[in-house]
Parts: sequence; C-alpha cells; structure tokens
Amino acid sequence: MGAGRGGDREQSMTSEQPASHGGARAVAAAQRHGAETMFTLSGGHVFPLYDGAVKADPPMRIVDVRHEQTAVFAAEATARLSLTPGLAVLTAGPGVTNGVSAITSAHFNGSSLVVLGGRAPDYRWGSGSLQEIDHPALLQTITKRAWTEHQTARIGPAVDEAFRLAGARHRGPVFLDVSLEALFGPAEAGPAADWGTAGRDREDQQELPDPAAVDAIAGLLAQARQPVLVLGSDVWLDGAHQEARAAAEELRLPVIANGQGRGILPAAHELLVSRARPVALGQADLVIVVGTPLDFRLGYGEFGGKNGAPPAQVAHVADAPAQIASHRELAAAAAGDLTAFFRQLAGAARPGRAGGTTAGTAASGRAAWPWETDWLPRLQAASRQAIAADAPLLASEAEPIHPMRIYGELTRLLDADAVVIGDGGDFVSYAGKYIEPRRPGGWLDPGPYGCLGTGLGYAIAARIARPSAQVVLLLGDGAAGFSLMDADTLVRHRLPVVMICGNNGIWGLEKHPMQALYGYDVAADLQPECRYDEVVAALGGAGELVRRPADIGPALRRAFDSGVPYLVNIVTDPKISYPRATTGV
Repeated sequence: MGAGRGGDREQSMTSEQPASHGGARAVAAAQRHGAETMFTLSGGHVFPLYDGAVKADPPMRIVDVRHEQTAVFAAEATARLSLTPGLAVLTAGPGVTNGVSAITSAHFNGSSLVVLGGRAPDYRWGSGSLQEIDHPALLQTITKRAWTEHQTARIGPAVDEAFRLAGARHRGPVFLDVSLEALFGPAEAGPAADWGTAGRDREDQQELPDPAAVDAIAGLLAQARQPVLVLGSDVWLDGAHQEARAAAEELRLPVIANGQGRGILPAAHELLVSRARPVALGQADLVIVVGTPLDFRLGYGEFGGKNGAPPAQVAHVADAPAQIASHRELAAAAAGDLTAFFRQLAGAARPGRAGGTTAGTAASGRAAWPWETDWLPRLQAASRQAIAADAPLLASEAEPIHPMRIYGELTRLLDADAVVIGDGGDFVSYAGKYIEPRRPGGWLDPGPYGCLGTGLGYAIAARIARPSAQVVLLLGDGAAGFSLMDADTLVRHRLPVVMICGNNGIWGLEKHPMQALYGYDVAADLQPECRYDEVVAALGGAGELVRRPADIGPALRRAFDSGVPYLVNIVTDPKISYPRATTGV
C-alpha cells in the first residue's frame, strides 16, 4: 500500500508540476510534429530536455544508448520507417562530434532528422568551458541548417522551425544547439504558444511538378519500346509508394527497385525485374529514374549501350529541383511532389501518342504498350533465369558455409511485414540481392554514404516503430565492431531483435581487391570465429555459433522464438567475395 501511494505521489508530482524551462518548450515543440521518442546518451548539458520529456503530457519516451552515433542512427531510422522526423539529443562537444557520421548518413539518405545539442554557456564563451566548441560551424555542410539558439523564449519556435525544415522537401538533417543558460532558463508558465506550423508543415506538399515537364516524360514513354522505371528511396520517403505502384501497373512498366524503393512492388510482382537488372539497364532505350540520385549505384546514369543497343535516354525525377542530376545530359526532368508526378504521368501517357506505336489490344481491352509483347516478357524470363541459376548456392552444403546459404534459409522464415536491416559489406550485398521485401518500408541499409555502424541504431528504431513485426539485423563481422555494444541498449529497453552475423574473419571489401591490385593484403584480417554471440550473451541477450549449413535454419528459428536480443554467429568462407559490378569510384 505504501509503495503504491509513493508511486501515485511521484506521478502526481509529474503531472501537477510540469517542467517550465527551455527544455520543456523544446519537447513540446517536438511533440507537435509527431516526435514520440528521444534517442540520446546522457549528458549534463541537456538535462532540461530529459526533464521536459519525463514531465510532458504525455511523456516522451527516452531511449538511452551506449554511443552517440547509435542515437542519431536510431532517430534517422525512425524517420525512414515512420515518415515523420526523428529526434536525437546529443550533449555538448564530443557528444555532438560522435554523431557526425550518422548525421552525414542522414544527409545522403534524405532523412528527416532533428538533432538537438547541448552547448557551453554564453556567459563563459571564450573562457574554455567544459566541451566548449561551436558545433554549427562543423555541421553546416551536412545539414539543411545548423544554428544556435541563445534565448529561452525562442527555443520553442526554433525547434518548430527545425522540424519543419527537416520534413520539407528535399528532406534532411537539421541541427540546433542551445546555450546552457537558455536551455536551463525559466520559461513562462502555461501552454506553449501556437507558432502557426499547421499550414507551414504542409506548404511544401503544394510543390507540384511542372505539367509540361511531366508531359515531356510521357512523350518519351510514348516513343519508347524498351523502357525501365527505377524507384528509389524518396518514393517511399515522400509517401508516394501507392501511386508509384498504381502508375507502374497502369503503364505496365518494368520496375527496378533501389534502396527503400524496395517493397513498393512486392516480391514476385510480375513487373518487378530487379533480378534482370544488367539486361534491363544495359539494353533499355528509356530509363525513368524517380526518387534516387544518378550515383554509383546506378552507374552514374549511363544506361543502354550493351549488346549493340544504343545509349538510353534518361529522365530524372526528384522531390526537389536541387536533386536533379547535373553531371550528365538528361532527355527530361521533373521535380516536386512525387505522388502528383505519378498521377500526372499515368494520366498523360497513352499508347500511340504523338506518333508512337501500339502493340494491339491488351486482355483488358485497352491499347497495349509496345513493350508488353517483347521487352517485358524478355525481362521476366531473364529474372526467372537468374533466380533459377542462384538456387544451388542458396541451398549449398559447402563447408565453410557459403554466405548465400544463409539467405536461402532466412527468406523461408521472414513474415510479410518483416523489417530487414543491412549493416556490412560483402555479406550485406548478398542481402540486397536476395532479400526482396513484400511490403514498402521493410528494408534499411546505410545508403550511398556507406557508413558502417548503422545496424544497432536502425534495429532499435525498427523494434520501436514496428513492435509486432520481425526485426532482423544482418551484420558483417567488421560492421559488428562498430556498434555491437548497443546490444546492451536492446536488452535494457527490452527490444528483441534477431541479429545474424556473417563471420568470415576478414574485411572482405578490402582484402580481395587489395590482393587483386598488389598480390598481397594488409590490415584486412579480423579474428577468425570471433564469438560475437558471446558478447551479446554477456550483455544480457543470447546467441550461438554456427559452423554447419544444416544448423543455420534451426538456429534462426531459435532466435525468432527467443523473445530476446539474439545473435546467430555464422562462420562463412573467407575465400568467397561478392561479385560486385561497381567499386563506387
């Protein structure tokens, strides 16, 4: 009875005595934009933000981690999964600098991320206070905006502005730090002011693509015979996934998925030809790329020209004009709301337009597109052939274990709503090829910046964002060294995740190329059969080591059934390297 009354008294104090300082104003502003979780590593400069979170109504969940990079990666993944800005709180000095690589990843991924930082006091500035450094100067090139707030009364509007900027096209990270006296300083009692964000949050949604630009792309499509539609991460992040699928199905376009565009067309969809990627992108006459840059992952936008085919025309579509490629000539381009783009394209494109040809009548009675009779069936056949060719290795009995056998076992156990996360080099490259999501928003990888160490932060966020789904983290053994200590965070916050470590004892992306270049390698070996599973067990989770192919499936089933953070540590053959088509340079 006494304990119960004590708990009631503590709750009563929390509800009757709300925080009234700068931190409370920051939390209130973040909640207005849908932020529900604060990812952080404890630091005194940001105590008012914690106090504001605890005493908010409703309270904001605080997830404390073991390294600041994990806090930022978790906030970034929250944005990529929930389509609302994620929130990370970093203490001053090394707290902020420890998060720089993760902020940079969010910059390259176009993730709507807000990072609030602590800061040394203004009244001591220049005197050498603890962790005194001008953070915005470090972060300007990798954020949409980085600035300092010095006044308590302005903290709420500043945080509101940070969230508005982060969520506006083209999305990206925003950094705001607050001087110590402003964050700790008293704020006026009463509810937070209405900063008028309701309309501004949606103003960028009115940025419709130029109809003439969309019409130009539709005209190119009417003349094409071998088109391909590439769907990238921004299609998902812009909330255009349903319209993208509808347009692809209406236009009967062969589709290749890139990044978080994966799952927009579910695995085994008749138009999904990602497994025929070399043929599709090498022999296409028109490639329409939507929601992803023309970077190394897409051969810098150089398509066609294979097996006697002429170079392909390229149309680039992005959510904002600044994202349109400038390094190569484009046949057409459009920028703006991607939902509107797909609707406009489906309405403007039609067989036989402007002198284009038709291929008779489809089964539905509509005029058929010319690519439906030859090009699309050819890509579908190439996809089936590639899948059939991979079947033996996906069931390989080789010892040491071939990495593909792991994916042969895993794909049979994944639910439709599973979230699969890749953090690694060669081992995760296999995942990108063989794990095909059945729903949008079911895949996370580091993105084009290629930063290792994303995995644990992404997994933490995925378990919170999708509490009933399977969450699977695929780790290379090199990547495991960056963030595995945050298995402790999974344990403390009761976040069960299945971790699969492909343990070949080397830096595979470096060892094999260095041997090819110089005939030897150096600084490319790790500890053979290192017991990463025992690390997770020592932190309060569980795990096991697997050396035989036949043991993979049972180990994975035990992991899924365990209800705890569980690492399946699978020893793989170090002699096998992923057959990479690009080096990224």
